[in-house]
Amino acid sequence: MGKISKEEWVKGTSTLKISTPAQLSLAVTELNNLLIRDMSPLKKISNDKYDRTQYVGYAKDTKAAFNKLYLFCFALVKPEQSKNIDMETSTALWSVLLVPKYPMMSEVLEFIAEKEGSYRATNKDLWSMMLEFCQTIKPDLQDYETDGAWPTLLDDFVAWKKAKMTNTPNADQMQG
Repeated sequence: MGKISKEEWVKGTSTLKISTPAQLSLAVTELNNLLIRDMSPLKKISNDKYDRTQYVGYAKDTKAAFNKLYLFCFALVKPEQSKNIDMETSTALWSVLLVPKYPMMSEVLEFIAEKEGSYRATNKDLWSMMLEFCQTIKPDLQDYETDGAWPTLLDDFVAWKKAKMTNTPNADQMQG
């Protein structure tokens, strides 16, 4: 799993002027609200609790800031000599990073769990394409192009979800 060196920790907490667990908790909560929960930026910014200069920068372009965080998470947890992260770690991170922003991601995780063992690892391409899929494909999958360059896992998910949608009776059929 990912490690943050002492030097990285000291640099980060010094930059943010964080010296207590309460300050760290506040900074993480504010960033979670801004980048993952898509809440509006703080209206009144003061640096009395910690230095919010970076927060203000992230608030100017939350999509770019989230994309940067998302890619950082892959690099953070990827074992040093590997090109992949295991699927268990991927699904854990997706549940924290993507599910709150993109509800369809819950179904992707359900699919992966149902197909346990079929998908063992996530490479950087799949990691990146998962975010692109969430950002560009509507939950009804009408804009999904099967001849696109999507990873196999996503093609398989779409086929699985479409089969589920076809096999689910609608309200008229249930009443008849």
